[in-house]
Amino acid sequence: MRNHEIDYRIFGEEMQYVEVELDYNETAIAEPGAFMMMEDGITMETMFGDGSQQQNNSLLGKLFNAGKRVLVGESLFMTAFTNVNNAKRRVSFASPYPGKIIPLNLQQFNNTVICQKDAFLCAAKGVSIGIEFQRKLGTGLFGGEGFIMERLEGDGMAFLHACGHVLKRELHPGETLKIDTGCIVGFTSNVNYDIQFVGGIKNSLFGGEGLFFATLNGPGTVWIQTLPISRLAGRILQYATTTRREEGSILGGLGNLLDGDGWR
Repeated sequence: MRNHEIDYRIFGEEMQYVEVELDYNETAIAEPGAFMMMEDGITMETMFGDGSQQQNNSLLGKLFNAGKRVLVGESLFMTAFTNVNNAKRRVSFASPYPGKIIPLNLQQFNNTVICQKDAFLCAAKGVSIGIEFQRKLGTGLFGGEGFIMERLEGDGMAFLHACGHVLKRELHPGETLKIDTGCIVGFTSNVNYDIQFVGGIKNSLFGGEGLFFATLNGPGTVWIQTLPISRLAGRILQYATTTRREEGSILGGLGNLLDGDGWR
C-alpha cells in the first residue's frame, strides 16, 4: 500500500466522531476544524494541499495542488497528525453537523471515489484529495454542485460525513437511479452521473422539487443522504428571518396568546 494503514472506530449515533489509531510514524490528514481531541505523543502540522505522495514536490506543484482545493470551496491548507511515540496513539475527528460518518476503504472501490465538495472529513496520509470536473455542460450548469466535485484517490482509508441518515446503494449494470442532486454524498468512478429535466409544466412550476434531478447509471456504488445540509440551512433560515407561521393561521396573534407566547 502507498497510503498509511490506519485503524479506526466510529462513536455516536446522530453526532458522530471517528477515532483513528496511529502506529509509530503513521499520519492522518484532516480538514481544518475537523479536529476533536488527541492523545499525547501526536504532533500537528499545517501543510499546503493534502500532502499525498502523488503531489509534485516543487513549489509551483505544491501551489497548484493546494489551489485545486480552493476550486472546490476548501481551504488551501490541511492538518497532518503524526504519531511520534513508540506506542499506539489516537486522534479523533468530529462531523460538523448531525448525520453519519462514512468510512471508505478506497482499495475496495477501484482506488477512486467521487464526492460532493464538502463531504470529506479526514483520511490516511497518502490519499489524494483533488477535483473532478463534470464533463457535460448541463451537469455543471444545473447539477446543484456545479462543474466541480471532489475526487478521492488512493489505497487507504478515507472518511466522509453526510447529513441525516445514509443509504448505500449498489447499482447493477444498466440500472438507473433518479435522485435529488443535494442528496448525493458520493459515488464510485464507474457510475455515470448526469442531469435530467423534471418535465411537465405543473411539475416545474408547482412541484417544489426544482427543475432538475440527477440520474446515476450503474454499475457502481452510490452513497445517499436523507437531509442535504443546504435544505436544513434553508429551513432554519426561513424560520429565523420570518414571523412565525401558525398552524391555524386564521387565529393570527390570538394563536400565540392561547399557547402562551403572548405572555412572554
